[in-house]
Amino acid sequence: MFDDMDSAAFDKDQGGRAQKMFAAVVLAALDDAIADDKKYGNGAEVIARWARSRDGREVLMCAGIEPTERAVKGMIEFVRRGVRTSVALSREESERKAQAQAQAEAVSKAA
Repeated sequence: MFDDMDSAAFDKDQGGRAQKMFAAVVLAALDDAIADDKKYGNGAEVIARWARSRDGREVLMCAGIEPTERAVKGMIEFVRRGVRTSVALSREESERKAQAQAQAEAVSKAA
């Protein structure tokens, strides 16, 4: 009985690890597109072409991301912002954004 439960838990854990690996591939593709955008100015087109390709859609699905046009537009906007994924996912960046937003709200209330 416990062997079946252990097997199911192991399979689920394997699936989670595979999904994280594909998510890392998506993040790497975003970083590559950001680098292309800074160097050549075509990063948004590169990520859009990749995300709409058969391989790109498959990787997005394996990463747990629906490969819809909305997702593609979100990736394009992320590339246009030019913030590397490691920075965007860091705590410092989210704290900086929250602080900037709080300052903007304070200025708008004062005016």
